[in-house]
Amino acid sequence: MNKTAIAIAAHPDDIEFRMAGTLLLLKQVGWETHYLNLSAGNYGSVRFGPAETARRRRAEAKQSAKLLGAKWHPPFCRDLEIFYDLRTLRRLAAVIREVMPSIILTHPPVDYMEDHTATCRLAVTAAFAHGMPNFRTVPARPVNDVAVTIYHCTPHGLVDPLRQPVVPTSFVDTNSVHATKLEALAAHASQQDWLDVSQGMNSYLKAADDESLAVGRLSKKFRHAEGWWRHSHMGFCTKDADPLREALGRNWKGNEKTG
Repeated sequence: MNKTAIAIAAHPDDIEFRMAGTLLLLKQVGWETHYLNLSAGNYGSVRFGPAETARRRRAEAKQSAKLLGAKWHPPFCRDLEIFYDLRTLRRLAAVIREVMPSIILTHPPVDYMEDHTATCRLAVTAAFAHGMPNFRTVPARPVNDVAVTIYHCTPHGLVDPLRQPVVPTSFVDTNSVHATKLEALAAHASQQDWLDVSQGMNSYLKAADDESLAVGRLSKKFRHAEGWWRHSHMGFCTKDADPLREALGRNWKGNEKTG
């Protein structure tokens, strides 16, 4: 097993909201970590045009990845243009073949916006194709036989698109790294105006704090936590593979009711 993990999200700040604590803990126990947002975040501003917004958000994402100790990978999509198509799939599969992760952290299959769900679908298929020699990536990258386990983070607001509450099947205790997680989120300074106008988050740091506490309450054990669902093993790894649990030990907890 390669001790390598990659977080694959749709937009700059998605990783910080729901995956960064887990990424930090993996880094602490000796894993190599990687950071990829598919979109440049070019529409996420009420003050700047798309090009300037993308430039600012790219710089912020690079700074955040540095704070998280993860290798930053450049985006190759634009906001609202993350589609499950062959071009994007070839690009993402190339990254996965190059990184050779044993763990992929990504969005859940259902979430409140299509960019998130499309990113999830792309990540799953790109991971499935990493060992298929007849599938061509762009740029070309050699296939490998590294077993990969995919974990899906919690959706926005801890509800599905029909407002039904969801409960993760496992939890990661992020209390010890919560301050660094918020510091990485704060690097996305251009987001405050946008999230305030578009989603009513008058403080995106407080919103992240509140959701982290909410997941902690769901865990019935941790104060701050991130929640995860483990993807089906079929086509990816062995049935009992759970490298996140093995790597994080006491910082991991399963949900007794959901497995």
